[in-house]
Amino acid sequence: MSIKRPTQSNVLVWSNPVARWWGLLSLVSLVNIAVWVALYRNLHEPQAGSLGGRFGIELMLALCAAYVFGCAFRSLLPRADVQRICLFDTWLSSVIVGRTVATVAEICFAIQWAIILHRLGTMTGADTTLNAALIIVPLILIAEAFSWYAVLTKKYWANALENSIWAVAFFFVGLGLFRLLPEFDGAVRVVLLIAIFGIAGYLAFLIIIDVPMYLKRWRAELANGSKPLRPIEGLRDVSKRWVVTHDIFEWKEEMPWMSLYFSAAVWASLALCVVFSLERELPRYRTDATASWFSSAPADRDASAVRGPHPQRGRRID
Repeated sequence: MSIKRPTQSNVLVWSNPVARWWGLLSLVSLVNIAVWVALYRNLHEPQAGSLGGRFGIELMLALCAAYVFGCAFRSLLPRADVQRICLFDTWLSSVIVGRTVATVAEICFAIQWAIILHRLGTMTGADTTLNAALIIVPLILIAEAFSWYAVLTKKYWANALENSIWAVAFFFVGLGLFRLLPEFDGAVRVVLLIAIFGIAGYLAFLIIIDVPMYLKRWRAELANGSKPLRPIEGLRDVSKRWVVTHDIFEWKEEMPWMSLYFSAAVWASLALCVVFSLERELPRYRTDATASWFSSAPADRDASAVRGPHPQRGRRID
């Protein structure tokens, strides 16, 4: 069941800034899909430098596809979950469909990060990076639970908590990447720095803009005396009700996070596939100290079989 605003036109006219924003999102999504297709054609066969063989890269490409196509779907049919607003009158714009797609896509994105962090942490012996790999997926699962609770009950404080958990998760991802800086030199260190600065920008956006926006909405709902829904009521509501609106006032707070989410975050997912495929190339960029340590390790292990363990070379500690 759809609802239209009393003065709402059925046509999204190009003179409307919402239409131009939607057009840009759609264009970016089509480009993202084209990039994924190009990566699939080039990477789905076993690569000399890939880690885990064909299964590994195909798993990463599948996880990336879930995120790329999920974000494209949400770009073509944008909606704001708690408000139940959307641009187009179709059951595909229902919150239950969109939120389900988003949940699957976001979990796949988190798994991508966990795989990359685990591989890099294992390669370098960086416990901080390995710990980040272990906690990101559980944290995102908890965030998704709060997201669904917010959607079903229309309680914005749960959205604020959801995005706070995303901030915590990627704070640890940033720490894991920062720990790798001494391990690599050259282009790999540059890529790590770009990723760290990107995560820092994401955290700043969440702390300064996103979480305060939801807290402001929560306080406004309390002041207005709005009645939240029970989860069962909310489940019926998200399945059957969506409000079609092209009003810039309704969308202006959604535009910043959606624009970044459906562009930069998708590019990160695509980049993780490339990084995964080049794992065997990474030792060439190890710093001299760590590279020499690892290159000497096999000989030392052979010698230790005769002489016993070296008194000064044990497990590396972060």
